[in-house]
Order: sequence, then C-alpha cells, then structure tokens
Amino acid sequence: MSDTYVLVHGAWHTGAELEPVADHIRKAGHGAHCVTLAGNRPGDDRSTSGLDDAIASVVDFLAKNELTDVRLVGHSYGGMVISGVADRAARRIRRLVYWNAFVPMRGECLNDMVPPNYVTLFDALAKANNNAVMLPEMIWREAFINDADAALAAQAFRRLNPQPYRTFTDKIALTSELSAMPVGKSYVNFTEDAAMPHSLGWHPRLSERLGLFRLVQGPGSHEVCFTNPALLAQKLIEAGRD
Repeated sequence: MSDTYVLVHGAWHTGAELEPVADHIRKAGHGAHCVTLAGNRPGDDRSTSGLDDAIASVVDFLAKNELTDVRLVGHSYGGMVISGVADRAARRIRRLVYWNAFVPMRGECLNDMVPPNYVTLFDALAKANNNAVMLPEMIWREAFINDADAALAAQAFRRLNPQPYRTFTDKIALTSELSAMPVGKSYVNFTEDAAMPHSLGWHPRLSERLGLFRLVQGPGSHEVCFTNPALLAQKLIEAGRD
C-alpha cells in the first residue's frame, strides 16, 4: 500500500536537503514531498519571520496539493512546526513522526527545551546578525554531524542558511497538548545524536510528551539525512506505516 510522506526540515535547512531521503521513500513505493518552510526560503526576511509563518506554510502546502492521510515528518525544529500543523490541519494528517525533534507543550518555545548555554549563544548571534542565527561550524561538526568525515561535514555545512531567531523564541499556540490529540504519533531517535546533550536528550525526555507513541531507533547523528539517507528513509517508513 502506498502512503504519503511530507518531510519538514529542521533549522538552517531547506527541503532540498531532504530530497535524497524522499527519493528512497519513493523507491519503496510511497509518495514523498519536501517542504521549505517560510523563513528559510531565499529572500525571506530572517528578522521578522516567525514560528506561525513556518506553520502556515505547511498548512498551505497540504491544502494546495490536496494532501490527506499524510505521514507528517518533522526534524528537530520541524517538530515545533508539525505540532502546530497538527492543531490547524488535523483532518489531513494520518500520523505525526518526530525525528529527533522538539515536542512542545502548550505555550512553550523551542528555547524552553534547549540547554541554557545554547540560549546564551543564540541570543548573542541574533543580536549581532539582525535577529538571524547561524549555527557555528565547530558545533555543527562535533555535535550535529559527528558520524561524517571532515569532507562531508564541510560540504553539508555550506548548504545551511541563517535561521530566523523568532522561530526559536515564539511560543506555540495549541488548543490541546499533543498527548491528547487523536492522531497516530511516532518518535524516531538516532542514538549517536549529540545535538542535545544526552543528559537532556531527545528520547525519552521529549518523546514521552506524545503520550502513546511508536518508538523507532537507529544508529546515526542528528544529520543522518546527509550521512545515511537510505537508513533514515527506512526508519521513517517503519515509523509512518499503519
């Protein structure tokens, strides 16, 4: 049976970085779409774009393409986005799939879930760059893509783009907690992901906020979309299937 996947990227990315993953999903016989969020598109104003803009861009994408029974996948910051989409376009979604992603409670922002040293760093970067944040390359290399060799890490870093800081500081508006939403939920956890310190890890600290959910795990870093897109596609299919 063919399913439909919509892949929502994380901070500093665009949908283009997820196309290799989508290609593997398509080869497995499913439909796959990659969205570039408002705020991360060429020409978007990073100083004013916020979380609601990003959420609305996915809601609009689903409506424009008349997509239903969607397996909606969110990576990292994308977890904030798919949570908002689930609240606004529930009838179009079959299952939410959080891939090493933030799972907000009502009224939380992304910065509420990261270590204080990240908030301090992001505040300083945003102040110096017209409210946009670019991930420092050293953090990218050691914490985000630690399973890549130096050449791949450098090549991937060059594809990143500045992130509107409001997407990290805007509080999400949800009509109910995610655990109460009547939709299927899965959490995909890559075990070598060090983007968050393991003392404040993705799973189970954030995943358990989903209430009842399916857990799928595999080896890899936060950026397994670059280092092993075939494995990532396999895990997303395991997470998204009925």
